[in-house]
Amino acid sequence: MGGWLDWGYLGVFLLMVLENVIPPVPSEVIMGVGGIAAGQGKMDFALLVAVGTFGCVVGNLFWWEVGRRYGYQRLKPMVDRWGRWLTMEWEDVEKLRRFFDRWGGVTVFVFRFMPLGRTVISIPAGLMHMPFWRFVIYTTAGSLVWNAILVGVGFWLGTTFETIDHWIAPGVTAIVMLALAGYVWRVATWKPRAKR
Repeated sequence: MGGWLDWGYLGVFLLMVLENVIPPVPSEVIMGVGGIAAGQGKMDFALLVAVGTFGCVVGNLFWWEVGRRYGYQRLKPMVDRWGRWLTMEWEDVEKLRRFFDRWGGVTVFVFRFMPLGRTVISIPAGLMHMPFWRFVIYTTAGSLVWNAILVGVGFWLGTTFETIDHWIAPGVTAIVMLALAGYVWRVATWKPRAKR
């Protein structure tokens, strides 16, 4: 288990930042292998979860800031032009803004558990100008739970990366395929409101 684990907690932090800035570096592998190390007494469980969570927050703040600087109003020309492939109209963007005003924090929290949405959700949170501390609190809470689960799985299995991959990879693959199929179906059946 050499390599990045030789960097200890700094390696975990940097990889978790990278995982959230440049997906798809898999947090399942990073924190799972870290959990194995914790199970072997090479790392502290609580500190590993804390460092991994801090890396998640820092990485997600990058995309939140990108979204915040861009602002959702600047999306209008893109939505008007590419709405067919985005399967949305400007009215949908306005609904999303209202939704984020009311349920944005809970949405950010829930998406921390989704293989495809953990990083992506930071962009609409920034676009809709979710307040900084609200975003940080919900991102921290969701990431803390997710990382504790991943480290716990590694700690419990306490064997090799191949064992963790055997458990997690099929589930991640199935979710990716379902999301792709859902998008294709949505594009194929989508119609502008004027034609409904």
